[in-house]
Amino acid sequence: MNKIHALIFFFFLQSLALHAQQSYRAVLKRADGFDIVFNIIESRTAKGIGWEIRNADERIQITEIRQKADSLLVNMPFFDAELLLKKNLMGYEGQWKKVGSKGDVYMPLLIQKGAERIQLSSSTPSKNISGRWKTTFTNPEGKRSMAIAEFSQVGNKLKGTFLTPTGDYRFLEGTIAGDSLTLTTFDGTNAFYFAAKVDKQGNMVNGVFASGPTYLERWEAVKDLNVELDGSEAVMKVRDPNTKLNFRFLDLDSNWVSINDQRFQNKVVVIQIMGSWCPNCMDETAFLSDYYRKNKDRGLEIIGLAYEYSLEFAKARKSLSRFRDKFKVEYPMLITGVTSSDERRTEKTLPQMTPIKAFPSMIILGKDGKVQQTHAGYEGPATGIHHERFKKEFSATIDQLLKQ
Repeated sequence: MNKIHALIFFFFLQSLALHAQQSYRAVLKRADGFDIVFNIIESRTAKGIGWEIRNADERIQITEIRQKADSLLVNMPFFDAELLLKKNLMGYEGQWKKVGSKGDVYMPLLIQKGAERIQLSSSTPSKNISGRWKTTFTNPEGKRSMAIAEFSQVGNKLKGTFLTPTGDYRFLEGTIAGDSLTLTTFDGTNAFYFAAKVDKQGNMVNGVFASGPTYLERWEAVKDLNVELDGSEAVMKVRDPNTKLNFRFLDLDSNWVSINDQRFQNKVVVIQIMGSWCPNCMDETAFLSDYYRKNKDRGLEIIGLAYEYSLEFAKARKSLSRFRDKFKVEYPMLITGVTSSDERRTEKTLPQMTPIKAFPSMIILGKDGKVQQTHAGYEGPATGIHHERFKKEFSATIDQLLKQ
């Protein structure tokens, strides 16, 4: 091989190395052993390191990664969350840190080379659990709540989610082997682990739902293709149908924006009750941002009302600005100055409405400024046909109001 060919071959190998991809299996460690597992694909180019977090059909792109010596700081694209890591022979180890309503939350994190997500035995599943399940969760205080589980099983592979009156548990992925199933997800703020047994009657029993470092609930489910959720209790309502809303808050540029501004007069206005910490709000914002770009010239306006973790405007602005930029939001997002955990949040911000019980929630105003419809929660893309149905019904409602 002459020198020119040798140089070409050297640069070819260097290029392959720079663009190499590595699969990792990441494990958030809980003291009780209910570890939360997710997958990472790492890409290295001349520009640096990029990560892709994978949960079922979800792909979360991460580009804000700073490396110094053997340390790695990974900023999640939203949720005020980051991964504080050090490199080792097998991958990385360190902590997941996120801002919570009661202070920062930390959780040990181990990231090792490998593509396998859930490590169960390879035994043949005792049942195919694809379908719709009536689910009952029981919290640590013994309070029961209803949900619907929807699963899709192919061999040992399992995907699905849980739908509740206030939203869904987003993209869950895992395995079923013998009579045991396990599902997990991690998106920066949600860190979930689900497990259960399938008994001889085909019911799901001894279910465990673990969230974050310590939270734990129990659940069980029976197959019911016709089960429906009653979300009426979660929906906020206007106290007097003849009353108009009256609010005024600062936007991200510190300008006062009021529902009484000329911009919103004689238009259909969607008011989004949200927070940058809320995963279902993220899914809803992705939809609303795209819908607004396509329909704003028809006489539609959207206003986001943010209830953040911090009362400090600068901190709330930083969190909400990243959220806005991620989803290219063109409609105004306002900081209410009231936290999501404030029990009087509705009285302080929207006294014309009954209490906010779900994040996100939605209020739709007609051209006359009066409340025409409200909605609690959001059926995100992980819910499949429910997501498509919501989008269709929302579009039909807006079309009808725009014609009036």
